[in-house]
Amino acid sequence: VQLQASGGGLVQPGGSLRLSCTASGSISSINLMDWYRQAPGQQREFVADIRSDGITKYADSVKGRFTISRDNAKKSVYLQMNSLKLEDTAVYYCNAYVLSGSRWSDYWGQGTLVTVSS
Repeated sequence: VQLQASGGGLVQPGGSLRLSCTASGSISSINLMDWYRQAPGQQREFVADIRSDGITKYADSVKGRFTISRDNAKKSVYLQMNSLKLEDTAVYYCNAYVLSGSRWSDYWGQGTLVTVSS
């Protein structure tokens, strides 16, 4: 199973970006899908998650600005980021809890860099 993240880039404060992450491989089912981020010199932190039934949860720091969504048919999760701030600069990682064969496991994408700068 592999997760491929994309969509990062350079954006000015107040701008928007949309991240995508697609799972591939021997996948029977995907439960929770989420996004984490890691800023330089800091620990990885939770950003948002979405359950298979569409229930979402957000970190307080992004609530009202970021929206997580998923397309189960495409095995993909998205993160729409609006009103970006300097402090949103980080490498963003997607994560998914996947049933492959008879085993549930966590899988991580490779990360995509988001830089918010004027």
